[in-house]
Amino acid sequence: MLMQITILVLAGLMIAAAFYDATSFTIPNWLSGLVILTFPAAALAAGLGWGEAGNHLLGGLIALVIGFALFAPGWIGGGDAKLFAAAALWFGWPEILAFLIHTVLAGGALVILLLALRWLAPRLPALGSRVEGTALAINAPVPYGIAIAAGVFWSLPNTVFWSAF
Repeated sequence: MLMQITILVLAGLMIAAAFYDATSFTIPNWLSGLVILTFPAAALAAGLGWGEAGNHLLGGLIALVIGFALFAPGWIGGGDAKLFAAAALWFGWPEILAFLIHTVLAGGALVILLLALRWLAPRLPALGSRVEGTALAINAPVPYGIAIAAGVFWSLPNTVFWSAF
């Protein structure tokens, strides 16, 4: 029962992060913090040993380094980097590679979708000036929290947590 609860909490947190990012271009730190705090309960419910748990912690640390390497030149936001690292905790080796690839693919699809919608939005009279301040505005940032959440949902079924589900 604990595993089902932790997976549902993770799902809810990832949906909330995607929603926050899509609507405000920010991901609150408390969301990333709760993703991290939910991990020990999931590790306990899945019966992870110290070695396996350490593997997951190492994955989260590597993801944090990657996230901040992408944040430094401005390619992603700080909230995205923190959420990516927090979510990566849930993926040990080699699942973290699948999570990374799935997140990048989801991000690419998101960018293509946003480019198409940003081209289309000014051509729809019903939208008018309502696109300013939204993800559909021409110079708006990409809410990459959506891609991170998609990467989690895409990758989670291949984890030890899902097996224990």
